[in-house]
Amino acid sequence: MRPFVICALLLLKVTLGDACASGQFTESGQCCSLCPAGFEVEVQCGEEDTKCTPCPQGTFSSSEDLGPCLPCAKCPRSVPMVAACTATQETQCECDNGFFFLSNHHLCAPCSKCNRGEGVIRDCGLQGNTQCQICGPGTFSEEITSTKPCQTCTQCSDSEVEIRHCMPNSDTLCMDKKLHILSRPAQGGSDASRWPVVDEGMEGQTSPAPGTHKFTPQDESGSNNILAYVSVLAAVVLGLLLYVAYKCWRSCKQKKALSKARAAELGASPEGEKLQSDSGVFLDSQSLQDNQPSKGTKRDSKQDNRLYVNLPPNRQEEVERLLQEGGGRGWRQLGAALGYEPEQLDLFGRGEAPAHTLLSNWAQKEGATLGLLCSALARIERPDVVTALNCPAQGVSLV
Repeated sequence: MRPFVICALLLLKVTLGDACASGQFTESGQCCSLCPAGFEVEVQCGEEDTKCTPCPQGTFSSSEDLGPCLPCAKCPRSVPMVAACTATQETQCECDNGFFFLSNHHLCAPCSKCNRGEGVIRDCGLQGNTQCQICGPGTFSEEITSTKPCQTCTQCSDSEVEIRHCMPNSDTLCMDKKLHILSRPAQGGSDASRWPVVDEGMEGQTSPAPGTHKFTPQDESGSNNILAYVSVLAAVVLGLLLYVAYKCWRSCKQKKALSKARAAELGASPEGEKLQSDSGVFLDSQSLQDNQPSKGTKRDSKQDNRLYVNLPPNRQEEVERLLQEGGGRGWRQLGAALGYEPEQLDLFGRGEAPAHTLLSNWAQKEGATLGLLCSALARIERPDVVTALNCPAQGVSLV
């Protein structure tokens, strides 16, 4: 009798599997209940149904599930809070346009964009990141966007003919029927099929001899267009090559002139020049002058305790530009030196200005001083950015 009961329960689970939201059953075959929003599981489903308890203070549960309540997040510094955390809703922080609050990392991350063939079903904002969905039948999306949903496909009119069906990443392609240049071959005699098809507008003119091809004005126009396109393309490629060569030559020339000017200004000794070339570090005259004692004053040799957030905006933009163009020693290596995890750096890299995002997020932390920033830049061997920050040489080791 017992094997029969077990088989009946298994059959019931298979039959009602899709109707049971939790996908779990008690030993008696009853579907396990989900805990509502604002509650978490107190006793797991087993011999009896699930027992739930309200979320403790400082935690929340925004949907029905069988998991525990999640801890509430806190808004970062300088990010205003729109709504406090409740038992059924996470803390809502108002980030800048193009960003959303990532609660598990406690930072404002750049919004994602939907690819071609996908449309936006939820805008990026207080509710979280952008949500995308593949365009279904009869809809399409031809651009990468973070705001537009899938568009309705175009229907060709009676005077048009469809030459390409609508696809998720491209609209229907229609062509006017009047643009058909060639006419149909004449019905009837077998000799008519051997003659080349001619334009309807050339009726009454002398037909070409059998076995020859008639060169139409359309053929001549197409050949001229191809030649013009090839000529323009060659000119563009040549112009790009000349531009790149000119930029390289000018960059080398400016570097040489700058090196000579700095050497003349500093009056560097041969030993100093050798140290400069061996270490790969270039110090400007302003840094050396700041290190020399002036009349009646003595510069503090401790680390620079000025906050990065108080740096003038033009100086911040210069630092971000240098890090953005740094290549192998740019903002990503600086973020690692400042203690950021790779997954956080990947989030910054999805935005249009990752260097600005990194430094803005770091500047909100306590103790974000120029001394710490210059030390991190020295570790990734970016003396040019250290010079732009005008850090005191005593507080930074560039070796």
